[in-house]
Amino acid sequence: MHPADRDPGTDGSGEVVLRLTEEMLADGVADIRWLLHDALLTGARRVVVDVREVEHLSSPAAASLLSAHRACRARGGSVVVRGANRRTLDLLRRTGLWRVLGMEDLGRSA
Repeated sequence: MHPADRDPGTDGSGEVVLRLTEEMLADGVADIRWLLHDALLTGARRVVVDVREVEHLSSPAAASLLSAHRACRARGGSVVVRGANRRTLDLLRRTGLWRVLGMEDLGRSA
């Protein structure tokens, strides 16, 4: 992972931005789980998961986001999905996660 892929929110906002790529998903969800785990260990309250570069988010990856959401919610925060394409939005709708996770489109910034 490149340092630019993760912004630990050094301004004290408690926000971490994680940029997912197809390469991360190619080997399963272990990389995503570790990224989310590291973000939560930093004390993040809000985790923004940028999926602009991901063609399809798998169900196990979505489950990892839900797990991270539970930890963030316990801190008064949330997990936000940024830049989801139609396939990812369809998955989030089918699973009901669009009601749980925050959503940002490409035109909005965090």
